[in-house]
Amino acid sequence: MRKESLPPLARALSFATLLALVVVTAPAVAQPKPAPAKPPVTPARPTPSKPATPGKPNLVDRVLAVVDEDPILQSDVDRVVRLGLQAPNPGEGAEAFRKRVLGSLIEDRLRWHEVDRFGFTEVPVELVEAEVTKIQKGFPDDRAFQKALADAGLTLQGLRQRMTQQLLIVTYVDERLGPQAQIANDEIEKYYQSVLVPEMKKRGQPAPPREEVRDQIREVLKQKKLTAALAKWTEELRGKADIVIHPEGEPGAALPPVVKKIGGAPSKPGA
Repeated sequence: MRKESLPPLARALSFATLLALVVVTAPAVAQPKPAPAKPPVTPARPTPSKPATPGKPNLVDRVLAVVDEDPILQSDVDRVVRLGLQAPNPGEGAEAFRKRVLGSLIEDRLRWHEVDRFGFTEVPVELVEAEVTKIQKGFPDDRAFQKALADAGLTLQGLRQRMTQQLLIVTYVDERLGPQAQIANDEIEKYYQSVLVPEMKKRGQPAPPREEVRDQIREVLKQKKLTAALAKWTEELRGKADIVIHPEGEPGAALPPVVKKIGGAPSKPGA
């Protein structure tokens, strides 16, 4: 199934939105300001390979979670952190941040299994390139970007493949959940009167005419509805899935079991 372009709701949902669901606030509607570009985050706990001891295996990666026999590796978490695809919240510790990244990857894997089951296969190349360019612009120069890719164990083609997968998820989410995000005129009026006008009054500024901000308000309300629908759908997928988590760095923790398929996206039998 080929998508020539993404519908409006899908364009509004970026890769960052899928990894970390964010509800847009009222000030963003009244006074939109571009967010400053964030530099790539240095991983809090890198996982260098240690020299192999004679007679002992050399640990080069670790399974942190298994979603329906599909493993999520420690290197997957490292890639997200190294490429700046998620950033720590203010005051968030290194362990809490990595745990949150793992949770996002688990949710992403749940969604991907559902998308894969329905056979979505293609997205336009220009959309993939646009997402790759966004990531690249988060680095000082191309050399820093290439180094981050190498440190994350990715090639540029590998990054393109991952972005393609994310865009397939975005497209599927829009088709499945978009109808739940329709906004009526009375909802726009209620938001204008109960949220935007009081917010502008608090700032000592006059509220803009409702017609000037109607489309912005509609988009904010769509995003809030879509975020809620996405969270509900993901919880439904979680309830049907077999998820096993193996926390990082726990002394004496049991080694994860051997999984049947590495790096694939098998559907859960009977799902």
